[in-house]
Amino acid sequence: MPLAAIASLIKLLTHSPPSTTSETLSLLSTHSAVLKRALRNPIACTAGTDLFQRYIISTLQSPTSSQAQSTTDFTAIRDGLVASGEQFVARAQEARGVIATIGGKLVQDGSTVLTAGDSRVVSAVLDAAADRGIRFRVVYVRDSGTPSSSSDASGGGGDGMVARLRGKGVAVAVIGPSATAYSLGKITMVMVGAEGVVENGGIVSRLGTYQLAMLAKSARKPVYVVAESHKFVRLYPLGQYDLPIQQTVLDFRDRTDGGEEKRSGGGKEDEEAVDYTPPELITALVTETGVHIPSAVSEELIKIWY
Repeated sequence: MPLAAIASLIKLLTHSPPSTTSETLSLLSTHSAVLKRALRNPIACTAGTDLFQRYIISTLQSPTSSQAQSTTDFTAIRDGLVASGEQFVARAQEARGVIATIGGKLVQDGSTVLTAGDSRVVSAVLDAAADRGIRFRVVYVRDSGTPSSSSDASGGGGDGMVARLRGKGVAVAVIGPSATAYSLGKITMVMVGAEGVVENGGIVSRLGTYQLAMLAKSARKPVYVVAESHKFVRLYPLGQYDLPIQQTVLDFRDRTDGGEEKRSGGGKEDEEAVDYTPPELITALVTETGVHIPSAVSEELIKIWY
């Protein structure tokens, strides 16, 4: 989502060329807001668009750009911004491969990794470990609204990851959320992705991640979050209900309301629901810049924004 949002802003600059620096920043700000309003959960989009706008401002403030603004028309500057933006996206796309290399080293022979949420970054990390010849196992927690079987990966989210790992010779067990606590005695670590990494080092991720991290903490199992730095977002939630999104996870009814009972895990809204995992439940964050403790996120944000 962050990269898709950034790519759309680059296309915007290409096809709706502004004539001044002020118009450029106004155009990006206006259309970033349009993108966010179109999403029920704009956190990942916000991380990408805010970071890209900051990158454009830094580019415009660079000595070479300042010199160009004083010697040529804005068309050349705009073309330079588009080229710089495309380079920015290219570097961001490479981040997943770098994380796979770094995070794959956390997976050791004989370990068992528990994961959930069908994160592409987690999948890349596990693929990298398998390609290195590491002998490990995986426990995949399937969403409650999706059929599951310990011997068959068909029928729901995570199919690609499960099938690919099994194809590489990695043994994978598929379980439902109710079996998570039962399985913790057999696992070595928990590894999850994130939609956004907030200022205090906590994460916003698919609904159920908070529960998973709490169970892991109680069982004294390490929780690793793998996420690209373009998912770092300037947001400081105080708790589950302090996120800037509207969710109806809790649908209170009485007998006078009528209608069918809403079942969690069955619809698109449930698939998009997220929760907030505080930093005290996270062992480390793995990004393309290395392995960091959660408190280091604020320092990384300072480097990006200031």
